[in-house]
Amino acid sequence: MKTVPLRLRRILSGAALVVCAALVLWAVHQPSIVGASVSSRQLPIYRVQSAEKRVALSFDAAWGNEDTQTLIDILSSHDVRATFFLVGQWVEKYPESVQALAAAGEEVMNHSETHPHLNSLTTDEVQQEVNACSDRIEALTGARPTLFRCPYGEYDDHVIEAIRAIGVTPIQWDVDSLDWKGISAEEISSRVLSKVQPGSIVLFHNAAEHTPEALAGIIESLQADGYTIVPISELILTGDYTIDSTGCQIPS
Repeated sequence: MKTVPLRLRRILSGAALVVCAALVLWAVHQPSIVGASVSSRQLPIYRVQSAEKRVALSFDAAWGNEDTQTLIDILSSHDVRATFFLVGQWVEKYPESVQALAAAGEEVMNHSETHPHLNSLTTDEVQQEVNACSDRIEALTGARPTLFRCPYGEYDDHVIEAIRAIGVTPIQWDVDSLDWKGISAEEISSRVLSKVQPGSIVLFHNAAEHTPEALAGIIESLQADGYTIVPISELILTGDYTIDSTGCQIPS
């Protein structure tokens, strides 16, 4: 039997180590393994596991106020309630719109005081951002927000822990309308209706150019498809639940 030269054996051994390392990296980055390894991550709720065709529409209000009343009118005419996440500085600038939202039965929730990058703040600073905005909203509506959406959709473990520590539930979304990009009403509708599923949370903005034009058709299409549209507080689960690695809230 022929023997393998020492140099060749070393080459083969080195190649085997490279292959093993590559296999380890491949395995670590597979979704099933990643899901297990990051199960302790702190995540907001992106959507809800639901056997019923229920969906929530949400609107972020941080800058302009061109279309808020139009959105209220469209929602009201379809007997639909949505959730509005407001920045405290926006609340200060447009108090009459905050009161109009509350009077129409829309959910008025928290989107921070100044719309900062929360990851760069300390825990105390994150909580100050949340509480300052909640104080403004409560002073105008009489109700303190129980839900929070992170500015820019950015968060890390310490942000989510800080929010939950003051009794507020962080909320993300699983369907982004991309209305903030200025895309057409047809594109907004197509994106939302093609991606929505039972338990989805849809992201819109109150001052996006074509959102009012798209909203009525989206609502009518969802209702025709058997969906019930509810505020986020009525969609999310209470009691015991878990949040999986995709941000889906699942009953325990």
